Amino acid sequence: MERKSYPTDLTDMDWEILAPLIPPAKEGGHPPTTDIGEICNAIYFHLKTGCQWNMLPGDFPPRSMVYSYYRKWQGQGVWEKFNHTLGGQVRSKLGK
Repeated sequence: MERKSYPTDLTDMDWEILAPLIPPAKEGGHPPTTDIGEICNAIYFHLKTGCQWNMLPGDFPPRSMVYSYYRKWQGQGVWEKFNHTLGGQVRSKLGK
């Protein structure tokens, strides 16, 4: 069954920009089984709506997994890279 689309979902263009900024999975560990784009969509849903982690819609990956990625990326500075990169794109489009 296909997941419902949310206004906070990343577009294909957004994903092309952000995907290279996501740290690779650890070598030798269990290979990822969840689409990392869906993790990002769930995190953006949480950030935009302000919902509690346990209130994420059920069609996103498990909330514990989403929160784990959020905290890990927060510590690694991934969100700052996302914001800097996207901010730069917007500024370029505005001619600044």
